[in-house]
Order: sequence, then C-alpha cells, then structure tokens
Amino acid sequence: MTTHSAHCTQQQHPPALLIQLRLRIQRSIPQPKSPTPIASNNGMKWTTFTYLSPQVRKITNIFKHTNIRIAFKYSNIISQLTKHPPLPPTPYDRCGIYALTCRTCNSPYVGQTSQSLKLRYKEHAHYIKSNNLQSAYALHILNNQHKYGPIEKTRTLLKPLKNTSLLNPYEHFFIQSLHKAGKLISELSPGEPNPLLWLAIDSSLPPT
Repeated sequence: MTTHSAHCTQQQHPPALLIQLRLRIQRSIPQPKSPTPIASNNGMKWTTFTYLSPQVRKITNIFKHTNIRIAFKYSNIISQLTKHPPLPPTPYDRCGIYALTCRTCNSPYVGQTSQSLKLRYKEHAHYIKSNNLQSAYALHILNNQHKYGPIEKTRTLLKPLKNTSLLNPYEHFFIQSLHKAGKLISELSPGEPNPLLWLAIDSSLPPT
C-alpha cells in the first residue's frame, strides 16, 4: 500500500503547473479579431453643383445647417478648354454618285460610293499608282497614259444619296446620260439603254 500511494502522489501535478500550461496553450492559439466598426455617416447626404458664379454659392448656403453636404465641380477644366471643336463636314465626306474627270481629255468617269468621296478617291488613286486595272478610271488613265489630279480638281458630286438602295439606279441614270451626250470615257460600259430610268428618276427632285 505504501508503495502504491507514493506512486499515485508522484503522478499528480500541482494546480499551478496546470494553470500555467493552459495559459501557454491559449496564448499559442490565434485569437479572432474583433470586427472593425463601420463609421456612421449620421444620415448625411452629398450633392454636386457646377460652380458657375457666386450666385450658386449663395444658393448652396441655404443647405448649410441641414444634413445635405455640397460638393462643387468646375465646367471649365483644362481638358475642356483645350478640346478642339469637331470640324464641319466637307463635300468630300458625303456619299452618293460622283464623277472623276481625266485631266488630259476631260472625259468623266461615273461611280457610286456608300462611303465618303474622300475614301473612294483614295482607292482610285491607289489603283493607278499600283498599276491595278480594277476600276475603269484607272484603266483609262493607265492605258492612255493620261493624267489624273487631286480630288479638288477631278471630283464632282453628281447626286448625294443617303439611301443606298438608290445608288444603282442613279448610277445607271448618269452613266447613260453622259454616254448619250458623248462625254463618258470609253472604258466605262453604259450597258443597255433603259428608258424606264428616265421615267423612274426625276432629276428635278432635291438630293436625298
């Protein structure tokens, strides 16, 4: 009995040692952080005014003792003061039926475009410079070794059109008209005469 009692006494741990061990374990475990309190805006509301004159400041002073806070913005900022206004459209920015005149024989070529005349003219000039016979105008200039000029001296807007469905009938109309008058370049085929075009298209109508 004496030996067994002494053995049990040796197995028991003092309470102070257990408390220290528990504190060490608690310190080693990361504790969850308390949530950060959200700042209250006390019901305040913000609104923005464009500062144009001192009168605006007087008006906003009315809300000085309310729950509305005022912020000001300026309309004459540098990016707006230095911003260039858009350029007005030129006749070369329009689309429709056009004529390009040969500078040597003064014979016109008639074409149509749903893009701007400026872009279409650049295409014709590219065909000539690259020796591409894709257009009848380039074919006329290259085969006859004639001269073409800048868009300001060769281009004529025959009929401005926004409705692209009218491009084909108006193009045939002007091609046949110039061919009948003997002014069309020979490389542009007028096709078969179509008297219905003369009845369907009234040239006295304003451009559409």
